[in-house]
Amino acid sequence: MLNGLQPWHLIILVLVVVLLFGAKRLPDAARSIGKSMKIFKAETKDLHGEKDAAAASSDDVVAPDTKQIPPVAKPATPADDQVAALQKQLDELKKQQAEQKNAS
Repeated sequence: MLNGLQPWHLIILVLVVVLLFGAKRLPDAARSIGKSMKIFKAETKDLHGEKDAAAASSDDVVAPDTKQIPPVAKPATPADDQVAALQKQLDELKKQQAEQKNAS
């Protein structure tokens, strides 16, 4: 092992981790770490692929300037109008309840 690290040291370390985080949360934590590692590996492969593709292309070809197009505001839908109307009604009812409590 590394620099005098004995197997019983690892056992104690694992027990401390289980006590700190709890046995119920460890599988979820391991799963999320695994997903993060998978995403990280995929992204690094993509970066290496882009570097290889850029090196393979000739220097004479100039990449066009890329500009981001601002998002288009989506038109209000009938559902949005209904939600706004219901929110307005809810606000009015809350005001009425507050007035009734103050009047009592």
